[in-house]
Amino acid sequence: MASATAILAGYRNRPIGPVAMGGLVDTRDSHVVERILDQDSSLVSRCLRGDDAAWEELVRVHSRRVYGLCYRFTNSGAESQDLTQEVFLRVFRSLASFRAAEGSFGTWLARLTRNLLIDNYRRTRQDRVTDSLDDQLPGMGDPHAAATARPDRALAGREASEILQAALQKLSPDLREAVILRDLQELEYREIAQVLAIPEGTVKSRINRGRAELARLLRKQKLAI
Repeated sequence: MASATAILAGYRNRPIGPVAMGGLVDTRDSHVVERILDQDSSLVSRCLRGDDAAWEELVRVHSRRVYGLCYRFTNSGAESQDLTQEVFLRVFRSLASFRAAEGSFGTWLARLTRNLLIDNYRRTRQDRVTDSLDDQLPGMGDPHAAATARPDRALAGREASEILQAALQKLSPDLREAVILRDLQELEYREIAQVLAIPEGTVKSRINRGRAELARLLRKQKLAI
């Protein structure tokens, strides 16, 4: 996998524009989930055998989801791009430690991403003392999709996304990450418990509290959910 570093270097220069942050597939369909798991398992095995094409495909398949998770936490497109690239550098360096018997690759990747986000939060804590996240309202949504939509609908969707993003930033980190992983990343409760290293009951409690608080914040903005 020696030349995979060059592939990742090329990936660094690719723009990762703001995208829809929900799940990319319907994870309620067991056949879809099984197909994804088989695909991930095959790609990981090929990567470990030094297949550069498999590494590029693994990055392509999962980069959008990782970017979405980073964006929801940082509220910054540029920072999310940097963090996404750092995530895949970590994946590249530690892929051999992945154990399929201990959970899916997606869960392993989400846990790795979450750990990096925690590290980043700690590193940048001082910067945020004087930089309120409430003042950051970047536009969201797929620019290509927006170009083909009716202007009024595109505007309404963008405004709703901005309000949702601002409300998410007002949740405590514990509640925010639980809501994001469940409602936006569409992980199962047991997967979230693995990612956060907490009991499943605690996961459900945080999600319920996070949803209630988010609904309260959105009602203040008169945004239905």
